[in-house]
Amino acid sequence: MHVLRKKVVKLQLNGKKVLVVGAGKSGLAVSRFLAAKGARVTLTDRKGGASFNPPLDSLVPPEVELVLGHYPVMKEGDFDLVVTSPGVPWTAPPLVRARELGLPVTGELELAFHFARAPVVAITGTNGKTTTTSLVGRIFLDAGVRTLVAGNIGLPLIAGVEAYGPGDLIVVEVSSFQLETVRRFRPHVAAILNITPDHLDRHGTMEGYVQAKARIFAGQGGGDYTVLNYDDPITRELAGQCPGRVIFFSRQHNLETGVFIRDGQIVIREGGALVSVMPAREVAIPGGHNLENALAAVACARVRGIGAEQLAHTLRTFSGVPHRLEFVAEINGVSYINDSKGTNPEASMKALEAYDHPIVLLAGGKNKGNDFTAFARRVKEKVRVLVVLGQCAAEMERAARAAGVEDIRRAADFREAVLIAHRAARPGDVVLLSPACASWDMFRSYEERGDLFKQIVRELARGQ
Repeated sequence: MHVLRKKVVKLQLNGKKVLVVGAGKSGLAVSRFLAAKGARVTLTDRKGGASFNPPLDSLVPPEVELVLGHYPVMKEGDFDLVVTSPGVPWTAPPLVRARELGLPVTGELELAFHFARAPVVAITGTNGKTTTTSLVGRIFLDAGVRTLVAGNIGLPLIAGVEAYGPGDLIVVEVSSFQLETVRRFRPHVAAILNITPDHLDRHGTMEGYVQAKARIFAGQGGGDYTVLNYDDPITRELAGQCPGRVIFFSRQHNLETGVFIRDGQIVIREGGALVSVMPAREVAIPGGHNLENALAAVACARVRGIGAEQLAHTLRTFSGVPHRLEFVAEINGVSYINDSKGTNPEASMKALEAYDHPIVLLAGGKNKGNDFTAFARRVKEKVRVLVVLGQCAAEMERAARAAGVEDIRRAADFREAVLIAHRAARPGDVVLLSPACASWDMFRSYEERGDLFKQIVRELARGQ
């Protein structure tokens, strides 16, 4: 097993006055970590205390000061450090004020990396991050490597980072929001799966979004690896900026070096030799996009010394992650699929491509600055009935009608949307929740949205 030694720079936190902005999972984990290090922590969120269930004071140590419902007025000398949560934009008043005062501003990912002793495999991309991160983690676990899977996938990295040493491995999913605040972050392996328009309401332009993603490899050196999608023009062009060694993966091209498909086989070409892994059709997770995720996972694991037989074993047995093309039930010959993690048009288009059966699609929610034109064209090709809901229902319906979609039904709320889809479905159909939008207009997270979908579908299954 390839072991990378990382020089750990001790960050002195004892007695430091730290403001943590944002009281979600990341902010709570940071507050607990800092308090345990002896820091004097203030946790703030613009939401009031009544918005949190359970109450925040039951989730953090008593020495953490809570300022809720408003941000504190910051004067010079009040704080030594500001740690921001990924969901807090750079325009938030405490972050603007911190920059005015010359205070260092960092994020949970960067803070956690200061305390990482295990080598890090970091994975980002517009779509496929969670599936690929989970798959890479499973490959190493199956190979007997003690592995932490964390980050944007649900478990904040800082919550477990210190429990893993040089002989272990950390596999971390990272978002563009998290990457905005990294400075010294240096994963031994960094992967960018794809880059398509997303979060433009946060990053402003596509260029800004690409620059945020590229920060995943900015701190790398010559002994590190960057895994890039050769089939994606944007990620392919980033190769020239990578300080480390670039490993491409491709579903469409025969590569001189890298991981690709040849005669229906997943193969690795390295040092002139061709290593066959397994037939591509035997990958357990469905869809062409998941084949790309599998190729990326092979590349990440191979540079860390995992053999072909071990790779093939995990690819044949890994069945996917919750809320991503997750089979829920079959009712009267209709398959119900939860793809709540499809939070942008590109992700939902890939979900549509995974099925050859007629589709009843539930879509809509909070638009993140995306255009629905291409999505609507794919809906026209693949969807028999479109059920729209949420904040952008009218916008999505306009795009669908312009593309020639005829059967569009509007739902007042989420439960009604599922019931409309259930009534519209015929034997042989797929009822697919793949919203192409964020969940924040109706839910706290895509997980909450997907869980409610599963609950309603299982109620319908029991009543058949």
